[in-house]
Amino acid sequence: MRIRDLVYETGSALDANRGRSLLTILGIVIGIGAVIAMTALIGGIKQSLVGEMGLNQARMVYIYCWPGRDITLDDLTALEQRMPEYECLTAASLANAKATSPTKSVDVSVEGVLPSYFKVMGAKTTQGSFYTDEDESASALVAVLDQAAVHQLFGNPDEPVVGKSVQLNGVSYGIVAVMESSSPMSSNGTVWLPFSTCASRLTGNWAVNDISGLAAEDADMSTIASTTKDKLVSYFNMDEETADEDIYVQTMQSVIDELDAMMSSFQLMMTAVASISLLVGGIGIMNMMLTNVTERIREIGLRKALGARSSDITKQFLLESVCLCVVGGVIGIVVGYLGSFALTGLAGGMLDVGGESAAIVPVIDVQSVLMATGICVLIGILFGYYPARRAARLDPVESLRYQ
Repeated sequence: MRIRDLVYETGSALDANRGRSLLTILGIVIGIGAVIAMTALIGGIKQSLVGEMGLNQARMVYIYCWPGRDITLDDLTALEQRMPEYECLTAASLANAKATSPTKSVDVSVEGVLPSYFKVMGAKTTQGSFYTDEDESASALVAVLDQAAVHQLFGNPDEPVVGKSVQLNGVSYGIVAVMESSSPMSSNGTVWLPFSTCASRLTGNWAVNDISGLAAEDADMSTIASTTKDKLVSYFNMDEETADEDIYVQTMQSVIDELDAMMSSFQLMMTAVASISLLVGGIGIMNMMLTNVTERIREIGLRKALGARSSDITKQFLLESVCLCVVGGVIGIVVGYLGSFALTGLAGGMLDVGGESAAIVPVIDVQSVLMATGICVLIGILFGYYPARRAARLDPVESLRYQ
Protein backbone atom coordinates (compact mmCIF):
# COMPACT_ATOMS: atom_id res chain seq x y z
CA MET A 1 0.00 0.00 0.00
CA ARG A 2 1.48 3.29 -1.08
CA ILE A 3 2.13 6.02 1.49
CA ARG A 4 -0.10 8.46 -0.38
CA ASP A 5 -3.01 6.01 -0.26
CA LEU A 6 -2.34 5.28 3.40
CA VAL A 7 -2.43 8.97 4.29
CA TYR A 8 -5.59 9.52 2.22
CA GLU A 9 -7.43 6.63 3.88
CA THR A 10 -6.35 7.81 7.32
CA GLY A 11 -7.63 11.33 6.68
CA SER A 12 -10.93 10.02 5.32
CA ALA A 13 -11.46 7.76 8.33
CA LEU A 14 -10.80 10.53 10.84
CA ASP A 15 -12.94 13.03 8.93
CA ALA A 16 -15.84 10.58 8.91
CA ASN A 17 -15.82 10.59 12.72
CA ARG A 18 -14.89 14.23 13.21
CA GLY A 19 -16.83 14.84 16.40
CA ARG A 20 -15.61 11.66 18.06
CA SER A 21 -12.03 12.43 17.00
CA LEU A 22 -12.11 15.93 18.48
CA LEU A 23 -13.48 14.68 21.79
CA THR A 24 -10.90 11.89 21.87
CA ILE A 25 -7.91 14.20 21.44
CA LEU A 26 -9.16 16.57 24.15
CA GLY A 27 -7.24 14.67 26.84
CA ILE A 28 -4.05 14.97 24.79
CA VAL A 29 -4.65 18.70 24.30
CA ILE A 30 -5.13 19.26 28.04
CA GLY A 31 -2.12 17.16 29.00
CA ILE A 32 0.33 18.68 26.50
CA GLY A 33 -1.03 22.19 27.13
CA ALA A 34 -0.53 21.78 30.88
CA VAL A 35 3.04 20.50 30.45
CA ILE A 36 4.01 23.38 28.13
CA ALA A 37 2.30 26.06 30.24
CA MET A 38 3.76 24.88 33.56
CA THR A 39 7.24 24.46 32.08
CA ALA A 40 7.09 27.98 30.64
CA LEU A 41 5.79 29.41 33.92
CA ILE A 42 8.48 27.76 36.05
CA GLY A 43 11.18 28.81 33.59
CA GLY A 44 9.87 32.39 33.62
CA ILE A 45 9.80 32.60 37.41
CA LYS A 46 13.31 31.16 37.64
CA GLN A 47 14.62 33.58 35.02
CA SER A 48 12.98 36.50 36.83
CA LEU A 49 14.41 35.51 40.22
CA VAL A 50 17.91 34.79 38.93
CA GLY A 51 17.89 37.90 36.75
CA GLU A 52 17.11 40.08 39.77
CA MET A 53 20.24 38.78 41.52
CA GLY A 54 22.42 40.82 39.19
CA LEU A 55 24.80 40.18 36.34
CA ASN A 56 27.50 38.65 38.57
CA GLN A 57 25.22 36.28 40.50
CA ALA A 58 27.33 33.16 39.94
CA ARG A 59 30.42 34.86 41.46
CA MET A 60 28.75 36.59 44.40
CA VAL A 61 29.47 35.60 47.99
CA TYR A 62 27.61 36.82 51.08
CA ILE A 63 29.38 36.99 54.44
CA TYR A 64 26.94 37.39 57.30
CA CYS A 65 28.29 39.19 60.34
CA TRP A 66 27.73 37.80 63.80
CA PRO A 67 26.13 39.76 66.67
CA GLY A 68 28.37 41.52 69.16
CA ARG A 69 31.34 42.14 66.84
CA ASP A 70 31.81 45.43 65.02
CA ILE A 71 33.51 45.20 61.64
CA THR A 72 34.93 48.43 60.31
CA LEU A 73 35.98 49.55 56.87
CA ASP A 74 39.60 49.07 57.97
CA ASP A 75 38.78 45.43 58.69
CA LEU A 76 37.22 45.16 55.25
CA THR A 77 40.39 46.53 53.62
CA ALA A 78 42.58 44.14 55.60
CA LEU A 79 40.38 41.16 54.69
CA GLU A 80 40.48 42.10 51.02
CA GLN A 81 44.28 42.06 51.12
CA ARG A 82 44.28 38.62 52.72
CA MET A 83 41.82 37.14 50.22
CA PRO A 84 43.25 37.20 46.68
CA GLU A 85 40.45 34.86 45.60
CA TYR A 86 38.16 37.91 45.63
CA GLU A 87 38.15 40.56 42.96
CA CYS A 88 36.39 42.92 45.33
CA LEU A 89 34.86 43.05 48.82
CA THR A 90 32.22 45.60 49.73
CA ALA A 91 30.08 46.47 52.71
CA ALA A 92 26.63 47.75 53.62
CA SER A 93 24.92 49.21 56.66
CA LEU A 94 21.16 48.94 57.00
CA ALA A 95 18.56 51.36 58.28
CA ASN A 96 14.98 52.52 57.83
CA ALA A 97 13.80 56.04 57.17
CA LYS A 98 10.82 58.17 56.27
CA ALA A 99 11.22 59.24 52.64
CA THR A 100 9.40 62.34 51.44
CA SER A 101 8.89 63.62 47.90
CA PRO A 102 6.98 66.75 46.91
CA THR A 103 3.75 64.70 46.86
CA LYS A 104 4.17 61.67 49.12
CA SER A 105 5.77 60.36 52.28
CA VAL A 106 6.54 56.65 52.72
CA ASP A 107 8.70 54.33 54.80
CA VAL A 108 11.69 52.92 52.89
CA SER A 109 14.66 50.67 53.53
CA VAL A 110 17.99 52.48 53.43
CA GLU A 111 21.35 50.90 52.67
CA GLY A 112 24.60 52.73 53.13
CA VAL A 113 26.95 51.12 50.62
CA LEU A 114 30.36 51.70 49.09
CA PRO A 115 30.42 52.46 45.35
CA SER A 116 31.95 49.00 44.78
CA TYR A 117 28.67 47.49 46.01
CA PHE A 118 27.00 48.16 42.67
CA LYS A 119 29.81 46.40 40.81
CA VAL A 120 29.66 43.37 43.11
CA MET A 121 25.89 43.11 42.75
CA GLY A 122 26.02 43.53 38.98
CA ALA A 123 23.41 46.24 39.39
CA LYS A 124 21.87 48.04 36.42
CA THR A 125 20.41 51.51 36.22
CA THR A 126 17.35 52.62 34.32
CA GLN A 127 18.24 56.28 34.81
CA GLY A 128 21.46 58.15 35.62
CA SER A 129 24.67 56.62 36.98
CA PHE A 130 25.81 55.41 40.40
CA TYR A 131 27.71 57.68 42.78
CA THR A 132 31.51 57.56 42.82
CA ASP A 133 34.42 57.15 45.26
CA GLU A 134 34.64 60.94 45.41
CA ASP A 135 31.03 61.09 46.62
CA GLU A 136 31.87 58.48 49.26
CA SER A 137 34.94 60.41 50.47
CA ALA A 138 32.98 63.66 50.64
CA SER A 139 29.95 62.10 52.36
CA ALA A 140 27.89 63.61 49.55
CA LEU A 141 24.15 63.99 49.96
CA VAL A 142 23.27 61.82 46.97
CA ALA A 143 20.94 58.86 46.66
CA VAL A 144 20.09 55.96 44.38
CA LEU A 145 16.48 54.75 44.35
CA ASP A 146 15.03 51.53 43.04
CA GLN A 147 11.97 51.53 40.80
CA ALA A 148 9.70 50.51 43.66
CA ALA A 149 10.76 53.57 45.66
CA VAL A 150 10.28 55.81 42.61
CA HIS A 151 6.79 54.41 42.15
CA GLN A 152 5.91 54.94 45.80
CA LEU A 153 7.26 58.48 45.93
CA PHE A 154 6.48 59.81 42.46
CA GLY A 155 3.58 57.61 41.30
CA ASN A 156 5.32 55.99 38.31
CA PRO A 157 8.35 53.65 38.36
CA ASP A 158 9.55 55.16 35.06
CA GLU A 159 9.16 58.78 36.18
CA PRO A 160 12.31 60.79 35.29
CA VAL A 161 13.69 61.63 38.74
CA VAL A 162 17.44 62.10 38.22
CA GLY A 163 18.23 65.65 39.32
CA LYS A 164 15.27 65.77 41.67
CA SER A 165 15.57 65.36 45.42
CA VAL A 166 14.12 63.17 48.15
CA GLN A 167 14.12 63.82 51.88
CA LEU A 168 15.16 61.10 54.35
CA ASN A 169 14.20 61.97 57.92
CA GLY A 170 14.13 65.63 56.96
CA VAL A 171 17.49 65.76 55.14
CA SER A 172 17.41 66.38 51.38
CA TYR A 173 19.38 64.11 49.03
CA GLY A 174 19.86 64.56 45.30
CA ILE A 175 18.79 61.58 43.19
CA VAL A 176 21.64 60.51 40.87
CA ALA A 177 20.33 57.16 39.58
CA VAL A 178 17.45 54.68 39.54
CA MET A 179 18.24 50.98 39.94
CA GLU A 180 16.05 48.17 38.69
CA SER A 181 13.90 46.85 41.53
CA SER A 182 15.91 44.47 43.68
CA SER A 183 13.25 41.78 44.15
CA PRO A 184 9.86 40.99 42.62
CA MET A 185 8.88 39.45 45.97
CA SER A 186 8.84 42.76 47.81
CA SER A 187 6.87 45.95 47.44
CA ASN A 188 9.14 47.92 49.81
CA GLY A 189 11.18 50.67 48.18
CA THR A 190 14.92 50.84 48.78
CA VAL A 191 17.26 53.85 48.82
CA TRP A 192 21.06 53.56 48.62
CA LEU A 193 23.35 56.21 50.11
CA PRO A 194 27.14 56.47 50.26
CA PHE A 195 28.31 54.46 53.29
CA SER A 196 29.92 57.51 54.93
CA THR A 197 26.80 59.61 54.32
CA CYS A 198 24.52 57.00 55.86
CA ALA A 199 26.80 56.61 58.90
CA SER A 200 27.26 60.33 59.54
CA ARG A 201 23.78 61.58 58.66
CA LEU A 202 21.39 58.73 59.37
CA THR A 203 22.61 55.96 61.68
CA GLY A 204 25.64 57.36 63.52
CA ASN A 205 27.10 53.85 63.29
CA TRP A 206 30.24 53.15 61.24
CA ALA A 207 30.10 49.39 61.73
CA VAL A 208 29.47 47.11 58.79
CA ASN A 209 26.29 45.03 58.83
CA ASP A 210 26.84 42.92 55.73
CA ILE A 211 29.82 42.01 53.57
CA SER A 212 29.47 40.98 49.95
CA GLY A 213 32.23 39.74 47.70
CA LEU A 214 32.81 39.26 44.00
CA ALA A 215 34.97 36.22 43.47
CA ALA A 216 37.78 36.34 40.96
CA GLU A 217 36.99 34.80 37.60
CA ASP A 218 39.37 31.88 38.22
CA ALA A 219 38.22 31.26 41.82
CA ASP A 220 36.97 27.81 42.83
CA MET A 221 33.37 28.51 43.85
CA SER A 222 33.00 25.05 45.41
CA THR A 223 35.65 25.80 48.08
CA ILE A 224 35.55 29.57 48.40
CA ALA A 225 33.00 29.50 51.24
CA SER A 226 35.17 27.28 53.47
CA THR A 227 38.34 29.19 52.54
CA THR A 228 36.68 32.51 53.41
CA LYS A 229 35.47 31.15 56.72
CA ASP A 230 38.95 29.90 57.67
CA LYS A 231 40.51 33.28 56.91
CA LEU A 232 37.87 35.14 58.93
CA VAL A 233 38.51 32.85 61.91
CA SER A 234 42.24 33.51 61.60
CA TYR A 235 41.89 37.28 61.19
CA PHE A 236 39.62 37.75 64.20
CA ASN A 237 41.39 35.10 66.35
CA MET A 238 38.10 33.30 66.88
CA ASP A 239 37.45 30.02 68.63
CA GLU A 240 37.10 27.42 65.89
CA GLU A 241 34.58 25.46 67.96
CA THR A 242 32.10 28.35 67.92
CA ALA A 243 32.96 29.60 64.44
CA ASP A 244 30.03 27.74 62.89
CA GLU A 245 27.65 29.73 65.09
CA ASP A 246 29.35 33.08 64.48
CA ILE A 247 30.17 33.03 60.78
CA TYR A 248 27.96 32.16 57.84
CA VAL A 249 29.29 32.34 54.29
CA GLN A 250 26.95 31.70 51.38
CA THR A 251 27.78 31.69 47.68
CA MET A 252 25.15 32.81 45.23
CA GLN A 253 26.03 29.77 43.13
CA SER A 254 24.72 27.55 45.93
CA VAL A 255 21.52 29.61 46.02
CA ILE A 256 21.12 29.20 42.27
CA ASP A 257 21.71 25.45 42.59
CA GLU A 258 19.08 25.22 45.33
CA LEU A 259 16.68 27.25 43.20
CA ASP A 260 17.32 24.91 40.27
CA ALA A 261 16.63 21.87 42.45
CA MET A 262 13.44 23.37 43.87
CA MET A 263 12.12 24.44 40.47
CA SER A 264 13.04 21.07 38.95
CA SER A 265 11.17 19.23 41.71
CA PHE A 266 8.12 21.44 41.26
CA GLN A 267 8.26 20.99 37.50
CA LEU A 268 8.54 17.22 37.90
CA MET A 269 5.49 17.21 40.17
CA MET A 270 3.43 19.30 37.76
CA THR A 271 4.53 17.15 34.82
CA ALA A 272 3.45 14.04 36.72
CA VAL A 273 0.01 15.58 37.30
CA ALA A 274 -0.28 16.55 33.63
CA SER A 275 0.81 13.05 32.62
CA ILE A 276 -2.36 11.68 34.21
CA SER A 277 -4.33 13.64 31.63
CA LEU A 278 -2.11 12.21 28.89
CA LEU A 279 -2.73 8.70 30.21
CA VAL A 280 -6.49 9.30 30.20
CA GLY A 281 -6.21 10.72 26.68
CA GLY A 282 -4.26 7.66 25.55
CA ILE A 283 -6.89 5.34 26.98
CA GLY A 284 -9.55 7.37 25.19
CA ILE A 285 -7.69 6.96 21.91
CA MET A 286 -7.42 3.20 22.44
CA ASN A 287 -11.15 3.06 23.16
CA MET A 288 -11.95 5.01 20.00
CA MET A 289 -9.68 2.84 17.86
CA LEU A 290 -11.23 -0.36 19.24
CA THR A 291 -14.67 1.07 18.45
CA ASN A 292 -13.49 1.93 14.93
CA VAL A 293 -12.24 -1.63 14.44
CA THR A 294 -15.62 -3.03 15.48
CA GLU A 295 -17.53 -0.62 13.22
CA ARG A 296 -15.27 -1.28 10.21
CA ILE A 297 -15.00 -5.07 10.32
CA ARG A 298 -16.66 -5.45 6.91
CA GLU A 299 -14.36 -2.75 5.48
CA ILE A 300 -11.32 -4.61 6.82
CA GLY A 301 -12.58 -7.88 5.37
CA LEU A 302 -13.13 -6.24 1.98
CA ARG A 303 -9.65 -4.72 1.98
CA LYS A 304 -8.09 -8.08 2.77
CA ALA A 305 -10.19 -9.77 0.09
CA LEU A 306 -8.84 -7.23 -2.42
CA GLY A 307 -5.25 -8.04 -1.49
CA ALA A 308 -4.42 -5.83 1.52
CA ARG A 309 -1.83 -7.43 3.77
CA SER A 310 -2.05 -7.58 7.57
CA SER A 311 0.82 -5.10 7.75
CA ASP A 312 -1.20 -2.63 5.62
CA ILE A 313 -4.15 -2.85 8.00
CA THR A 314 -1.82 -2.42 11.00
CA LYS A 315 -0.18 0.65 9.43
CA GLN A 316 -3.53 2.24 8.63
CA PHE A 317 -4.98 1.97 12.12
CA LEU A 318 -1.66 2.80 13.77
CA LEU A 319 -1.33 5.92 11.61
CA GLU A 320 -4.84 6.98 12.57
CA SER A 321 -3.91 6.70 16.25
CA VAL A 322 -0.65 8.61 15.78
CA CYS A 323 -2.43 11.33 13.78
CA LEU A 324 -4.97 11.82 16.55
CA CYS A 325 -2.15 12.25 19.09
CA VAL A 326 -0.07 14.54 16.89
CA VAL A 327 -3.04 16.78 16.10
CA GLY A 328 -3.87 16.88 19.80
CA GLY A 329 -0.22 17.66 20.55
CA VAL A 330 -0.08 20.55 18.07
CA ILE A 331 -3.27 22.04 19.48
CA GLY A 332 -1.94 21.40 23.01
CA ILE A 333 1.30 23.25 22.23
CA VAL A 334 -0.67 26.27 21.01
CA VAL A 335 -2.96 26.11 24.05
CA GLY A 336 0.05 25.73 26.36
CA TYR A 337 1.82 28.68 24.72
CA LEU A 338 -1.19 30.94 25.13
CA GLY A 339 -1.88 29.58 28.61
CA SER A 340 1.69 30.30 29.69
CA PHE A 341 1.15 34.02 29.11
CA ALA A 342 -2.05 33.91 31.15
CA LEU A 343 -0.32 32.05 34.00
CA THR A 344 2.74 34.34 34.04
CA GLY A 345 0.46 37.36 34.00
CA LEU A 346 -1.43 35.95 36.97
CA ALA A 347 1.81 35.11 38.80
CA GLY A 348 3.20 38.56 38.05
CA GLY A 349 0.08 40.14 39.52
CA MET A 350 0.59 38.15 42.72
CA LEU A 351 4.28 39.14 42.94
CA ASP A 352 3.80 42.89 42.63
CA VAL A 353 6.62 45.37 42.99
CA GLY A 354 5.61 48.64 44.52
CA GLY A 355 2.07 48.27 43.28
CA GLU A 356 3.18 47.23 39.79
CA SER A 357 2.95 43.66 38.47
CA ALA A 358 6.28 41.84 38.35
CA ALA A 359 7.54 41.28 34.83
CA ILE A 360 7.58 37.50 34.37
CA VAL A 361 8.12 36.35 30.79
CA PRO A 362 7.28 32.72 29.96
CA VAL A 363 10.29 30.68 28.87
CA ILE A 364 9.40 28.12 26.22
CA ASP A 365 12.40 26.21 24.94
CA VAL A 366 12.66 24.00 21.90
CA GLN A 367 13.37 21.00 24.11
CA SER A 368 9.93 21.20 25.72
CA VAL A 369 8.19 21.38 22.34
CA LEU A 370 10.21 18.46 20.98
CA MET A 371 9.49 16.46 24.13
CA ALA A 372 5.76 17.16 23.78
CA THR A 373 5.83 16.07 20.13
CA GLY A 374 7.71 12.88 21.02
CA ILE A 375 5.23 12.09 23.78
CA CYS A 376 2.34 12.46 21.33
CA VAL A 377 3.89 10.06 18.84
CA LEU A 378 4.76 7.59 21.60
CA ILE A 379 1.22 7.65 23.00
CA GLY A 380 -0.18 7.11 19.53
CA ILE A 381 2.02 4.06 18.99
CA LEU A 382 1.53 2.56 22.45
CA PHE A 383 -2.23 2.96 22.64
CA GLY A 384 -2.87 2.39 18.95
CA TYR A 385 -0.82 -0.77 18.48
CA TYR A 386 -3.27 -3.18 20.13
CA PRO A 387 -6.34 -2.00 18.15
CA ALA A 388 -4.24 -2.02 14.96
CA ARG A 389 -3.03 -5.58 15.51
CA ARG A 390 -6.54 -6.70 16.41
CA ALA A 391 -7.80 -5.29 13.13
CA ALA A 392 -4.98 -6.94 11.19
CA ARG A 393 -5.73 -10.37 12.67
CA LEU A 394 -9.39 -10.42 11.63
CA ASP A 395 -10.32 -13.25 9.28
CA PRO A 396 -11.44 -11.77 5.93
CA VAL A 397 -14.19 -14.38 5.39
CA GLU A 398 -15.69 -13.85 8.85
CA SER A 399 -15.32 -10.09 8.43
CA LEU A 400 -17.32 -10.07 5.19
CA ARG A 401 -20.12 -12.01 6.93
CA TYR A 402 -20.21 -9.56 9.85
CA GLN A 403 -23.47 -7.62 10.22
